[in-house]
Amino acid sequence: MRNTPIDQVDSTPRAVLAIGTDYPEHHLLVTHRHRRAQVLYAASGVMRVETTHGTWTVPTRRAVLIPSEVDHRVEMAGVSTRSLYLEPGAVPWFPAQCRVVEVSPLLRELLLAAVDMPTMYDTRGRDGVLADLILRELQTLAPAPFDLLLPRHVELRRLCQEFQGRPTIGSTPQDWARRLRCSTRTLNRWFRSETGLTFQQWRQRACVLHAVRALLSGATVTAVAGDLGYDTPAAFTVMFQRETGASPSAFRAP
Repeated sequence: MRNTPIDQVDSTPRAVLAIGTDYPEHHLLVTHRHRRAQVLYAASGVMRVETTHGTWTVPTRRAVLIPSEVDHRVEMAGVSTRSLYLEPGAVPWFPAQCRVVEVSPLLRELLLAAVDMPTMYDTRGRDGVLADLILRELQTLAPAPFDLLLPRHVELRRLCQEFQGRPTIGSTPQDWARRLRCSTRTLNRWFRSETGLTFQQWRQRACVLHAVRALLSGATVTAVAGDLGYDTPAAFTVMFQRETGASPSAFRAP
């Protein structure tokens, strides 16, 4: 199916529904939820998924797993998607929170083929085998480091959201602690307990995700490094590769 709203076919008695959708530049899907679990794949462009728990950046040729009944919004830049909508009972292993995953070459081809399946595909024919293979392949996908959890603490959460708008490695825990009127020890305790990361780790992840979106939008490595406060592109590249396992050039817009 292509460019079909899931609400029109949600009740179809099939475990896997695949829909391909093309979105206009800088499109925003406002907060919504699905009854089915969703695998949202970026065939092109970059997406940013937001929930009350955090944000997930989805570069080209990656996917995000979105659990059923989870409120989320999606910001899109030049995106064409392939979505799988899965009956919750068919994926008992699905994560409780969103998760960005690397998409294997096999699953990529399965996704491209699945969107051409009819809604009421034959479960005992080729399309049924393809759907079963998709469910098996999904369980093998490796998580990718493109998530950024947000703390529950109201004031700290506000600072985190503000920082995401203009991240810089020059921001220090002392600055944050002063604005929150707490000690740096307390600040780090909040970050560890509510995001699973230290302040420095969270700051670096925020910078990396900002860089991924900027690179895929056409910015140069030098420009992104300078924007984030790095003295040299080389220093930025070392950090980026350590965090993502790939060089910044791998995320340059084609």
